[in-house]
Amino acid sequence: MNPLAESVRGDVRGPEVPGADTASIDYEDAPLRRFHVRVCVASTGGVFADGFALGIIGIALSLAAPELVLSDVWLGLLGGASLAGLFAGALLTGLAADRFGRRPIFALNMLIAGALSLMQFLVASRSELLLLRFAIGFLLGTDYVVSKALLTEFVPRRLRGRMLGVLSVAWAGGYACAYAVGFTLTDRGPGAWRFMLLASAAPCLLVFPLRISMPESPLWLVNHGFRERAERIVVAKLGRSIRVPERTLAAPFRAGRWRQLFSTRWRVRTLIGCTFFVCQVIPYFAVGTFVTQVMSALHIRGGYAGGLIYNLALFLGAIAGLAIVDRIPRRSFLIGSFAAAALTMLPLSVWPNVPPVAMVLLFAVFAGVLSAASNLCYVYLPELFPTDLRASGIGLAIAASRVGSAASTFLLPVVVAVFGVRAALGACVAVLAGGGIACYAFAPETRHASLEALDLAAARPE
Repeated sequence: MNPLAESVRGDVRGPEVPGADTASIDYEDAPLRRFHVRVCVASTGGVFADGFALGIIGIALSLAAPELVLSDVWLGLLGGASLAGLFAGALLTGLAADRFGRRPIFALNMLIAGALSLMQFLVASRSELLLLRFAIGFLLGTDYVVSKALLTEFVPRRLRGRMLGVLSVAWAGGYACAYAVGFTLTDRGPGAWRFMLLASAAPCLLVFPLRISMPESPLWLVNHGFRERAERIVVAKLGRSIRVPERTLAAPFRAGRWRQLFSTRWRVRTLIGCTFFVCQVIPYFAVGTFVTQVMSALHIRGGYAGGLIYNLALFLGAIAGLAIVDRIPRRSFLIGSFAAAALTMLPLSVWPNVPPVAMVLLFAVFAGVLSAASNLCYVYLPELFPTDLRASGIGLAIAASRVGSAASTFLLPVVVAVFGVRAALGACVAVLAGGGIACYAFAPETRHASLEALDLAAARPE
C-alpha cells in the first residue's frame, strides 16, 4: 500500500458497506464482469452514433442542395457546423464532467442528440439545418469526452487498452455505415436527404436505454466525498471482493482546471496530449478527405478504386491497432506509428516516378498505420490525467485536434494548387516527424498505469 494512501485511509473511508473491509482485489484489477461489457457497449454505441452523424452529412448535403438552395458557402457552413459544435462541446464538457460527474452528461446526451436528429427531417430552411447541425455537433463533442473518461474509470487495467480501442473501431464503423445507408437511400427521390439525416437518430436512441441506468464513476465519487455511494456501486456491480478506490484528497482547483492543466506538474502531459492528437489528425484528415484527388494528381488511374482501398485500409488498421494496443508499450506504439507513417509517406513526396501499384500500396500502409495509431487517441489520452483533470484534459486535446483537422482539410487543396501535391505530402511528413520527435522527447509511458496512483500523485503538494 502506498504510504500516502495508508495515511489517509482512516480519515476518508466513511460509512462501511458490509464485507467491504474484507475486500482483497484492487478496483483496477477486478475480473471482467458483464457490467464492464455493458459499459463498453454503452460507450461504443455513442461513438458509433458520432461517426454515423458526421459521415452522413456529406452525402445528404449533395442531395439537399437544390431544395434548400445551397451555395458553395452554405455547403461549407453546413459541412463544418458539426465540427464547430464538436469543438465547443468537447472544450466545455470536460470542465463540467470533472466538476459535476460523468454520468449526467453520459446518461442524457444521446437522447438529446437523437431528438435533434429527428428534427432534421422537418427543416424548412438552411438556417434551421445549420443550427441543428451545430447543436448535434455540440452533443457529439460532449460524448467524445465522457465516453472516454467513464469507460477508462470503469474497465480493468489489464483490458483498458483493448476496451478503449473498441471506440476507435466503433467510430470507423459508424462512419462507414453512414456511407452505406446514404448509398441505399439515394434513390428514394428528392427527399432522400431527409431520410438520411433521420437515420442518424437510430443509433442515438438505441444506445440511450443502456446509458440512463449507468452509475457514476466510483473514482470520481470517492474523490468528491461520496465514498458510501462508490462502495454501493462497486459491491453491486463488481462484487464484495473488490476494494473501493482510495480518496486522494486532491487540492481544490481555485485557479480553474485549464490553468491546472498547464501547471508545472501537468503541462508536459497536457502538451503531449494535444500535440500527438493534432499531429495524427492533420495528415489523417488531409489525405483521407482528398485521397481520390491526391491519387489523381499523382496520375494514378482509377483514383476512386484507390480511394476504396485506402478506406478499407483505415478500417483494417483500426482493428489491427485494437489487437496490439495492450501488447506493446504505449510510448513505443506512439513513436513507432509516427515514424512508420512518415517513412511511408516520404517516398510519395520525393520520388517522382513511383509505380502506380507501389503508390497505392504505400497509401494503404500509411492509412493502416495511422488508423491503428488512432486507438491511442482513445487509450493513451485518458491515461495521461488524474481523475479530477481527466475530462478537462481530454476535452482540451479533442478541441485542439478539431482545429488541426479543420485547418488541414482547408489548406491541403490550397497547397496542392499552389505548390503541387508532393509539397502537400511533404508537409504531412514534416507534421508526422514533428509529432514523433515531440513524443520521443516528452511522452510518458502509461501502459499498466494505475489511475489511483495517478490520483495520489495529483494530491501531493507541488
